Amino acid sequence: MSLNSPIPAPAAAGRTSFLSRLQVTHLAPGLALSAGLVAIAYLLRTVLNVPALSPLVVAIFLGMAFHNFIGTPKRAVPGVKFAMRRVLRGAIVLLGLQLTFTQVRTVGLDGMAIVIITLVSTFFVTRWLGRRIGVEAGLSELIAAGTSICGASAVIATNTVTRASDEDVAYAVACVTVFGSLSMFLYPVLAPLTGFDAHAYGLWAGASIHEIAQVVAAAFQGGQSAGEFGTIAKLNRVILLAPLVLALGFAAARKARASGHGGKVEAPPVPWFILGFLAMIVVNSFGLVPASVTSTVAPITTMLLAVALAAMGLETDVRKLKARGWRPLALGTASWLFISALSFGLIWLSPRLFG
Repeated sequence: MSLNSPIPAPAAAGRTSFLSRLQVTHLAPGLALSAGLVAIAYLLRTVLNVPALSPLVVAIFLGMAFHNFIGTPKRAVPGVKFAMRRVLRGAIVLLGLQLTFTQVRTVGLDGMAIVIITLVSTFFVTRWLGRRIGVEAGLSELIAAGTSICGASAVIATNTVTRASDEDVAYAVACVTVFGSLSMFLYPVLAPLTGFDAHAYGLWAGASIHEIAQVVAAAFQGGQSAGEFGTIAKLNRVILLAPLVLALGFAAARKARASGHGGKVEAPPVPWFILGFLAMIVVNSFGLVPASVTSTVAPITTMLLAVALAAMGLETDVRKLKARGWRPLALGTASWLFISALSFGLIWLSPRLFG
């Protein structure tokens, strides 16, 4: 055979095929375990007949229970880690197909101003308070993101930059779940006492309750108009996930360079999947994706996020959560009270503030 002869294509193709099969075999046990827990989470929601019960939240608690009572098999670990990283990022990109920039205009300038002021204030006040009471910076940042933006999805997206431990992620998810659920039950009870009309009540729910499912459950108890406006206000908060995570990524990169350890950063400081999230919003805003496709992708996105959170639970040690003590719980409580009170105050004052 001549020295210039190319490698036979069938042999190269065979090696590629073998490596692909090897990778799939390597990841399959962990992905199957995570997906199985998600199936149980959906089944529980159906059996209990509680639509507002997020499968994302149930999935992470099932994963934690499995890991701590049974133990995550070693052969499942590669697939679990793949779900925590690759599946998660792909799901967040797809999340952009549920949003459009038209939704921003629907809320109006005053409504969007209230959403932005509430989000930014809650995020930075929570981080500041975390430092004051001695909560680790990474955990404070995750609780701040989950409370100010969109619950569990924001926690796991922010952690791509924060790089806290799996236990910190699980703790933050638990915090935002507990307090978001409290808001879901309390807001409809408090609604008659606020004097808010349907528009104002929906904005209050959308600007301050943690998870989308919780917002929908609380806001629609104020009527159809309140429910629709609350959902749109909440989706505007989700859109703001992108600039927040990008800003945190740039800040982390700048801090690494300033400390002289820039070469030790394991991944690009800018979370590029967030740019994909923004790109999907643009695509959806221009109507480039048929409504039938976006309606199909929405539940798939939720399932993928649930798989990522189930995997997170499969890596979480409850004993390490207990070791955190009372401070993170106090921080989550204070952050919840702050976002609820600030958004309420801004809406109540909005006729004076925004004319």
